[in-house]
Amino acid sequence: MNEGCTTIAVQRYLGELARLDGCEPADPVIRALLDSSVSRLHLLCKSLLLRSYPRLARPPLNLNSEEMLSTVVDRLMRAMREVRPTSVRQFFALANQHMRWELNDLARRLDSRTPAIEYQDAFVPAGDMSESQLTPNTLRMLEAIEALPEEEREVFSLVRVQGMTHEDVADLLEVSTKTVQRRLNRGLMILADSLNDLNPSPSPNDTP
Repeated sequence: MNEGCTTIAVQRYLGELARLDGCEPADPVIRALLDSSVSRLHLLCKSLLLRSYPRLARPPLNLNSEEMLSTVVDRLMRAMREVRPTSVRQFFALANQHMRWELNDLARRLDSRTPAIEYQDAFVPAGDMSESQLTPNTLRMLEAIEALPEEEREVFSLVRVQGMTHEDVADLLEVSTKTVQRRLNRGLMILADSLNDLNPSPSPNDTP
């Protein structure tokens, strides 16, 4: 199913859920919704796992995207009995949240000292990152990302963490690519400001 068809199908099933009167069973509609979006969910699982939590994909856990997808679908099945997204954007935001929760839970169980989450565009020097634990600077970076305003955090996560293109994010969020770029730039400016002290001081020999 292509991206356009996925969006249409997801919105249709979300509309069906919204029309249920509380007496009708919701599980069949939720299953149909998840079936219609499984390709996109799998892509998001794979991207988030390999780009941001690669340690979980290596021994001893050897987590793969199919296993992660199965667990995330089960999480969403349970969550949507209580939480009812009304738009495609809200649905995939909920899915993204449960993906991160699942990976964080696995990381904590794998090691009492949570493994490093490797963001491609870290705001700290590479030497500060450790595969055995989260350094204080890395914790600050992750906390700063979580503290971003909702719109900026959402776009940062989709573009910089999950590796989606600006065009795909624009389609997902139902906004223009310029809006995606604007939110991403705002998020980067906020992060740069809050983490400014982590930037290495320029050497006296550096060329201005």
